[in-house]
Amino acid sequence: MKEFSNNYDLEERTAKFGEDIIVFCRKLKVDIISEPIIKQIIRSATSIGANYMEANGASSKKDFANKIYICKKEAQETKHWLRMLSNCYPDKIEQLRSLWQESQELTLIFQKIVSTIKNKV
Repeated sequence: MKEFSNNYDLEERTAKFGEDIIVFCRKLKVDIISEPIIKQIIRSATSIGANYMEANGASSKKDFANKIYICKKEAQETKHWLRMLSNCYPDKIEQLRSLWQESQELTLIFQKIVSTIKNKV
């Protein structure tokens, strides 16, 4: 039951996603092309959870909305870097697809939160 409930714990889910990206990237054979992409994806993917933590501790509704919007942007950016990695590592396409899907779901979740905030204003 705990695993099911974590799917709805966004703090845990975003942290787990960042960890999954780190674990995936550690296993890659790095070259001159892939190195900057790997650095970028680690930054964007781990930033999602960091910004969500900041949103939860926001000092105002405006601060909360801003951090949530950043979460959405970082999730979108992560999808881009996953696409670039698929060109560097075509043999890892299934793992990359799975990570892309989670990034897409996070993007949609944060988009819904942003929309809800805008509708309340």
